Amino acid sequence: MGGARISKDSLRVEAYGNVDELNSVLGMARGSIDDKELDNLLAEIQNDLFVVGSDLASSEDARQRGIPRISNEKIVAMEKTIDKFEAELSPLKAFILPGGGISGSLLHNARTVCRRAERSIVALGKAEPINQQMVPYMNRLSDLLFVMARVANHREGKAETEWHRQ
Repeated sequence: MGGARISKDSLRVEAYGNVDELNSVLGMARGSIDDKELDNLLAEIQNDLFVVGSDLASSEDARQRGIPRISNEKIVAMEKTIDKFEAELSPLKAFILPGGGISGSLLHNARTVCRRAERSIVALGKAEPINQQMVPYMNRLSDLLFVMARVANHREGKAETEWHRQ
C-alpha cells in the first residue's frame, strides 16, 4: 500500500503473508466452531489481523496518512479475555500435546502460525520501523489462541493429551 514496490521475498511481504495465513487458518477454525462466544471472538481477531496486515503492507508515508493501527487497548482486552477463559479451565499440571477435537486442533494450528507471524514481525522490526504494538499483540494473541483451543476442547468434551517424557 502506498505505491512502493518491494520484492516478494522481503521481510515485509513475509510478515504480512504470515498474518494473512493466520487469518485464513482462523477462518477454518471458525468453520468448525459451534460456540457463539468463540466464533464472535475469532471474527473480531480476524478484523484485527486485517489492521495488522494493512499496517505491515503500508509505507511509512501511508501510515502517516491514517492507516489504522493496533493499539495497547487491544492487548489489554486480550489479557482480560485470557484470564476469563483460564478461570473456566483446570490449571495445567503438564505440557499438553496439540489436539483434542477439530476446533481445538485448528486453534492449536492457528497458535503455531501466529508464533511464526510474530517471529517474522520481530525480524522486520529489526530491519525497518514498525508499529511497536504489533509484537506484543501477536504474542498475546498466540497465548489467547492456546487458551481458546483448551476452552473449545473443554466445552466440546474433548480430552487433552498430556505430554510424557519417554
